[in-house]
Amino acid sequence: MTATERRASASLASIFALRMLGLFLVLPVFALEAAKYPGGGDPARIGLAMGIYGLSQGLLQIPFGIASDHWGRKRVMIAGLLMFALGSFIASAAADLNWLIAGRAIQGAGAISAAVTAMLADCTRDAVRTKAMALVGASIGLMFAVSLVLSPLLASRIGLHGLFALTGSLALAGIVSVIWWVPAEPVMHVVRPRGGFLAVLKNPALLRLNLGVFVLHAVQLSMWVAVPGMLVLAGLNKSLHWEIYLPAVLASFVVMGTTLFPLEKRGYLRAVFLGAIGLLLLVQLGFWALSLTTAPSLLMLGLVLFLFFCGFNVLEASQPSLASRIAPDHSRGAALGVYNTLQSLGFFAGGAAGGWLVKQYGAPGLFTVSGGLMLVWLLFAWAMQAPAKHGSD
Repeated sequence: MTATERRASASLASIFALRMLGLFLVLPVFALEAAKYPGGGDPARIGLAMGIYGLSQGLLQIPFGIASDHWGRKRVMIAGLLMFALGSFIASAAADLNWLIAGRAIQGAGAISAAVTAMLADCTRDAVRTKAMALVGASIGLMFAVSLVLSPLLASRIGLHGLFALTGSLALAGIVSVIWWVPAEPVMHVVRPRGGFLAVLKNPALLRLNLGVFVLHAVQLSMWVAVPGMLVLAGLNKSLHWEIYLPAVLASFVVMGTTLFPLEKRGYLRAVFLGAIGLLLLVQLGFWALSLTTAPSLLMLGLVLFLFFCGFNVLEASQPSLASRIAPDHSRGAALGVYNTLQSLGFFAGGAAGGWLVKQYGAPGLFTVSGGLMLVWLLFAWAMQAPAKHGSD
């Protein structure tokens, strides 16, 4: 990477990290803390308060992506982070569940993922873009692992109100990073024409990636409806689950760095991509088998989680990189807006459907459906071709 590419990757990863840390810190304790609010006795409304973030985020990813094509990435990022901070502070001041729901919805309205990933694509060459996207993915994964450790500790001291205030402060810190650390936008995104939204929607290669990111995040979120309970059945207290998650996440980063980047450089990106989908299919089968036992092995659960994070991190790094390379330069924000919309809707669908499946059919039913979705994705993705790289010198 050049100095500019390193600066762009680190600064934009920091924006994702600050934003996602705020979100992840809230999630592990949200349901328990929200139940203490007036109106918190209704599990359906608590679920709405959790999920409405993903819904408003999904609805606004495309408009924010298109706006970044027309008015610039940085302006849209700053506007989105301000919206996210506003929602966080509203949730922090919420006196009842209605205001908490409103704050979460406004948080989701700060849908900047498409603008951030488009900016990263603008500032990096094809030859190093997967590595840059992987840095963003690694920052998100690391924040998830850190939040599992910090969330219960912080919640016991500052409560949900304090966690939301901290989330808003982290978003404001992200604005500082946008203004003073993120490199200037390439001139071409000021003078080149915009458009091509219909072409983005009709592109077969982008359609495959959009289906993939929906399935990936629906399966990922639905897993957490069942996996924590399986860890408890294996004898691990819920306050110690991070002892399984953190080593699995960190070790998977090492595997990704030693496999994805060297193999992509040698022209094996398609094989790695399809292999990662196949690995996640096997992971769902592994969880299915473990869910049939009354006392699953903690060692086996840890191994399957490690394999999950290996496949997930490879796909999380390579999919947005592929989308940014396939999309036309003048409609890259729009393409990544569609991509991130499907990602957000995958979160929403995974949470809603995962809870329903576990309630109706138990964990085995959940992992059966998840495995079926992974198989469908593998079949659709089989026709993919890795795009030719440009700018590798």
